[in-house]
Amino acid sequence: MENYTYNSFTLQVEGLLLSEEMTYPTFLIFLFSYIFIIVTNVGIVVLIFVDKSLHQPMYLLFSNLPLNDILGNSILVPRLLLDILRPSSERLISYYECVVQAFTAHTYGTTAHTILIIMAFDRYVAICQPLRYASIMTNRMVIKLTLTVSAWGVAFVLVGILLGLTVRLNRCRTLIMNPYCDNASLFKLSCESVFINNVYGLTFTVVLFTASIGSMVLTYAKIIVVCLTSRNKSLNSKALKTCSTHLVLYLMMLISGFIVIILHRFPQFSFYRKLSAILFHIIPGSLNPVIYGVQSAEICRSMSLLHYIIKILPLSFHVSY
Repeated sequence: MENYTYNSFTLQVEGLLLSEEMTYPTFLIFLFSYIFIIVTNVGIVVLIFVDKSLHQPMYLLFSNLPLNDILGNSILVPRLLLDILRPSSERLISYYECVVQAFTAHTYGTTAHTILIIMAFDRYVAICQPLRYASIMTNRMVIKLTLTVSAWGVAFVLVGILLGLTVRLNRCRTLIMNPYCDNASLFKLSCESVFINNVYGLTFTVVLFTASIGSMVLTYAKIIVVCLTSRNKSLNSKALKTCSTHLVLYLMMLISGFIVIILHRFPQFSFYRKLSAILFHIIPGSLNPVIYGVQSAEICRSMSLLHYIIKILPLSFHVSY
């Protein structure tokens, strides 16, 4: 018979079930990945805001991705690293901390979609309506799209409702069967009916993916038509470069998200589901700044200039001394 503990404020996280010889290698891999994510993403954000030549809608919109990666990984990965080194019986978390972690995890995934949708709109205006680009993508429009209309505002509202429906439930279990807290793990702690949670969660996922995939297909279809009918080789080359980078980021995030959702349907692959849930945060967070930084000529130029300044500063100090 199952042992019930009603509305306990102390939960246990199952985490990754690793063999003794795999514990420290896994810990080191995730630790170095986290350090790389923080250093590269913070570097990209600082570079965009310091270099005035990068104060363009495309880069200001992109800066939301590294900010999202920093937030999402900083809430989840340090706690995960500690749990890897702890025995299962000591992987405890308070209920409120678990709710915050779940809110951050879902906000991270939702915001990644909405940011990339907005970036697709930006590319569409820049390529398909270049003469109107400056009048449409003003600083005020960028702020509205980023903070209130789509990127963060929509994510906060939708995820807030998602977690609100879960928090209202009474709990009779204490085991989070995941490497970190998420909405599904939380409402599975309840012995009440979770029909409304399932309906809203499914609707939320379908609407998000439909809007995301639909906007990508629509904008890229129009961009392809413009490129095929245009004889401007410079325009086509620039469009191909910026759009290919954006599309790679989107496909990478979409595929990793689909893998997590699909593996939820196969309980026998629970270890791979847990691992893919962690990699959903780590892989995009690691590759986003690399892919965008390498493909963007302006960011590469700014990085080269920054490296040159850092290199000559000690020499200048030595000469003046």
